Amino acid sequence: MAELQEWASRLNGEQVLWFHAASVGEFEQVRPIIERLSNELPFDRVLLTFFSPSGYELRKNYNLVDKVTYLPFATRRNAKKLLNLLPLKAAVMVKYEFWPAYLKALKKNDIPTYLISAIFRPGQLFFLPWGRGYRRLLHCFNHIYVQDQASKELLQRYGVETVSVAGDTRFDRVTEVRKAAKELPLVEQFVAGSQRVIVAGSTWPVEEEMLARYVAEHEDVRLILVPHEIHEEHMHKVFQYFEGRYVRYTEATLLNVNKCRVLVVDTIGLLSSIYRYGQVAYIGGGFGVGIHNTLEAAVYGMPVVFGPNWQKFREARGLLEAGAGISVKNYRELAAALDKAFEQQIDMGQRASEYVGSECGATEKIYNELFKK
Repeated sequence: MAELQEWASRLNGEQVLWFHAASVGEFEQVRPIIERLSNELPFDRVLLTFFSPSGYELRKNYNLVDKVTYLPFATRRNAKKLLNLLPLKAAVMVKYEFWPAYLKALKKNDIPTYLISAIFRPGQLFFLPWGRGYRRLLHCFNHIYVQDQASKELLQRYGVETVSVAGDTRFDRVTEVRKAAKELPLVEQFVAGSQRVIVAGSTWPVEEEMLARYVAEHEDVRLILVPHEIHEEHMHKVFQYFEGRYVRYTEATLLNVNKCRVLVVDTIGLLSSIYRYGQVAYIGGGFGVGIHNTLEAAVYGMPVVFGPNWQKFREARGLLEAGAGISVKNYRELAAALDKAFEQQIDMGQRASEYVGSECGATEKIYNELFKK
């Protein structure tokens, strides 16, 4: 709170628009709106807060807002103090951010508050028999923008009428990221001449071990592996899986990069640009708590394969229903899925592109309704 106090002392009464995201993924959902505002900004100052250290550390120097900081601990005292410090014009929360102390304080002070890219399911706390108190929080929002019709109907069933379907702003974000993709000469040299390239993004050990087996059994396949964790302990395991077949990105040169069949990317910030160099994508995380970002790959028009834990991700369901994605539960299914994805690459890739394109537009809708009144 001290950091916010110091910043507030320099505002001179200027109005503040407050965006709050839990972590990196939620930030990517609000980012397209912030970037629109940077060109047509109707407010004097923009505050961005994070709950997660991973989100804050990655975006603490984000230069399209005036201040990036952690969300002060959600007590009634802190909520009151923050609202007294900052002349808030409006507050925008992302997806799953329901902090009772802040929502109640914003409502009490008549500060317009919005929730964007939200998604609701019957099993959430709001809709359980003992969740009445949490349901009341939903009425603290002036408007809720949900990702799908099912979420809207669920909210309306429980008396929340200030809701509309806008979609998920991440579709707009990945489309913009694709337009700004970096050219990576080392990666281009690695894939040169190969028609069967897998880009495996945000992978975990169980997936890396299966991918190593697939590469060993398919001599014509090249793999670009981008592990979720790149600390040395994990990388040592990765190198054991691919012993004799890999080159590290940080040690690769244009002369040696295509002499191995596996390129291990041991640095961050390149994955969204790397997908463009593959024919098939494997998205990690599905053998753990949940898959990582499938849209970063799908936007390039390529089939996506992922593990069994995808049910909480609407976009994964969309890709499966569109015939652009395949979920697998073990190595046998993984090998069959990758074989199928290569065989049907053009058709499945086209379906992926069409699906992503059909879901774009959430940013425009939300921006126009909130900031062009």
